[in-house]
Amino acid sequence: MESSLAIRRLGALAQDSRLAVFRLLVRAGEAGLPAGEIARELGLPPNTLSAQLTILVNAGLARSRRDGRSIIYAADYAAMSELLLYLTEDCCQGRPEICTPLSNIAVSAACCAQPQGALS
Repeated sequence: MESSLAIRRLGALAQDSRLAVFRLLVRAGEAGLPAGEIARELGLPPNTLSAQLTILVNAGLARSRRDGRSIIYAADYAAMSELLLYLTEDCCQGRPEICTPLSNIAVSAACCAQPQGALS
């Protein structure tokens, strides 16, 4: 990832409302959420939400699709993963104990846990 893209993505997250929107979209999963539901959930006026979503979409952290009369927004998990990898790719520098807490979080996180009965 180019540093300019990382800066754009980090900048998109560097505001309270946008960070809240992004975290809500991450929790919503691949199905995403309609803009109206995001506004209600976070108590944001529609015009404010529209501006926040535009910034997230332009940074590549969210995507939108039309479903009838609604616009559904979802987090772009590939972009999120790419940013996290960029931020941590050189963290160990030969000292794995530095990155162990990050790996433990990823392995133990409820969202990342392997479903019961899944094949390894």
